Amino acid sequence: MTLLSILYGIFLLSVLGVYWAVEGRSLRLWVLLLASLVFYSSLQLQYVPLLLVIALVTFRIGLDLGAPLDWRIDNVDWDFAQQDWGRRRFRLLWLGIVVNVLLLLGFKYVPFVLSSLGLAFAWPAAQASASWVATQIMAPLGISFFCFECIAYLVDVYRGAPASQSFLKFATYKLFFPKLISGPITRFHPFMQEVQAAQFPSTVKIVDALWLIACGAVKKLLLADHLGTLVDLSFANLERAGSGDLWLAAIAYGFQLYLDFSGYVDVARGTAMLMGFSLPQNFDFPYLTTNIADFWRRWHMTLGDWLRNYLYFPLGGSRQGLSRTCLNLLIIMLIAGIWHGAAWGFVVWGAVHGVALVVHRLTHALSERSPQLAQWWQSIPGTLVAWGATQSMVFVAWIFFRLPNLRDSWWVLTHLWGHPADVQFGQKIYVETLQMGRAEIAVILGAIALVMIAIYGVQRGLKLQLNWPVKILLVPICLFAAWLLAPSESSPYIYFDF
Repeated sequence: MTLLSILYGIFLLSVLGVYWAVEGRSLRLWVLLLASLVFYSSLQLQYVPLLLVIALVTFRIGLDLGAPLDWRIDNVDWDFAQQDWGRRRFRLLWLGIVVNVLLLLGFKYVPFVLSSLGLAFAWPAAQASASWVATQIMAPLGISFFCFECIAYLVDVYRGAPASQSFLKFATYKLFFPKLISGPITRFHPFMQEVQAAQFPSTVKIVDALWLIACGAVKKLLLADHLGTLVDLSFANLERAGSGDLWLAAIAYGFQLYLDFSGYVDVARGTAMLMGFSLPQNFDFPYLTTNIADFWRRWHMTLGDWLRNYLYFPLGGSRQGLSRTCLNLLIIMLIAGIWHGAAWGFVVWGAVHGVALVVHRLTHALSERSPQLAQWWQSIPGTLVAWGATQSMVFVAWIFFRLPNLRDSWWVLTHLWGHPADVQFGQKIYVETLQMGRAEIAVILGAIALVMIAIYGVQRGLKLQLNWPVKILLVPICLFAAWLLAPSESSPYIYFDF
């Protein structure tokens, strides 16, 4: 069962009917938990017990972390007991973090580590083991999001937030099916506040939810999957593609990734709204940003929030001088790269973004000392240069994201200029398969960019939004167009791999 399938639609309607029919918060939590288990079982039944066990372990550690110190201790022993309690909580926190990190490493990174060791030390046994593990063990869907949420919960409790006293509540939060596979990354306490305040949505809320689902369908089926056809064909025939073809594929992949992931989040948020929940926004026009720091505030926003709160700030943030700030930025982006996948291409992608953040921070420091430079960056030419530099870096870096094998990504980088295409490439890809030329594809990509700019201008510049009667008219049109014009075989969501 996948989002935007007929089966998912039937499943969602059934869940909504039962969820709003039962009375009492506990019964509704049971409905959500059972629905989430059914949803995940339809994808990977074998990993349901594992997720429940990890949720239970995290819940128990959270209970111990949140247990108060016994106030009946004598005053003489109070200081000693408080220090001992603090050390015990610190050890419990690290136990929970290590358990979740080991789970993540065990499923996603063992083949990568073994393969890297085998190549570095000419160790055939390690490479053979890596191949066996990669073919025999499949990582659970959503494991990266699952572990990051567990770590966030433990850190929040360690910092003073109340621990959940109910495993039903915690398990429902962890396994809530709209966000289970690809986020957005949520935190326990805001989610529970939504549970406490959940009410049957108003007509406007229902229309907004359906509008989000319809927008997600258009993004995924009508746009991202068609762009994916071009991207897959181009990157599967690298040596025949010319420089222009590689640029088209790289730009198309940047749009595909955004539309695919933001489309998933739209459907997830719309589904949650129908149940009275409000999941956090995950994208805010990231391709219109003029610096890389702002890009990360508006791209995969919940991951950026996680990295800031649970890595960047504990490392010292920007409080310990410019050089330490730059080092912290490099560290968190390397971790962000590794989190996305077990391949050197993701490491390089994270490093590129880390270096870009360092350059931005240094440029910002210079601008604070030079009013003329700061004024220039605020001018129209400066803004255009900043936007061009930022987005050029982002789209070129996507090459490592799409081709994590460094041999392939490096080949693309070294052939972005002056490399002619094979004659048969254009005939097979553009004429026979896509039935449109390079110029037409470039116009389509430009049109997508212009639509993004227009929507941004209407929503942010003019402060205009569609009212609910217009949305309710557009919802069936969007859904029908997405269903009618979608490729014959819809590709899986890209972030299901992460």
